[in-house]
Amino acid sequence: MIYKLVKEGSKVLHNPTEEFDFENPQIDPVELFENLKETLIANLGVGLSAPQCGLPYSVFVVGHHADPDNIFPVFNPKIVDTEGVVNEEEGCLTFPGLFISIKRPAIIRARYTTHLEVTDTIKFGGFTARAFQHEYDHLQGKLFMSQAGAVALSRGRDQKKKLDRLRRNRQSLTTSR
Repeated sequence: MIYKLVKEGSKVLHNPTEEFDFENPQIDPVELFENLKETLIANLGVGLSAPQCGLPYSVFVVGHHADPDNIFPVFNPKIVDTEGVVNEEEGCLTFPGLFISIKRPAIIRARYTTHLEVTDTIKFGGFTARAFQHEYDHLQGKLFMSQAGAVALSRGRDQKKKLDRLRRNRQSLTTSR
């Protein structure tokens, strides 16, 4: 099942999530993983949190939509250590077309549980570390814009306006033919 993404003003995006309860699950964890994965793929994403789908659970998926076999589930994560800092551009499925330069730790160690109730602590770097942290923020009720400086946020919003204008112009050209 493909979930509908919530709009950017939705309250569920601004509130910390509740821990997923494997003893008394709010929803079958395997089904939740598969649904989040399908929704990620359908929206051409690289990460998707349950709150973005209107679900207040501490769960997300990370992986590239074009490589579905390597999309993995993250239940009840905790970032236990970080190293270094890197400044890179990020986007979000909730805010299509908005890309902002954000500083984040370059490497993280995270503890989480899978949909099959296997808990592990794993070290991530590069793109996976960035996507993990972005989705982790969603679980805390934080949006990626809150991580950006004023200049980076302003630049990102200006670029989005230009992209939106180009899309509208392109769409009006194709509909007038």
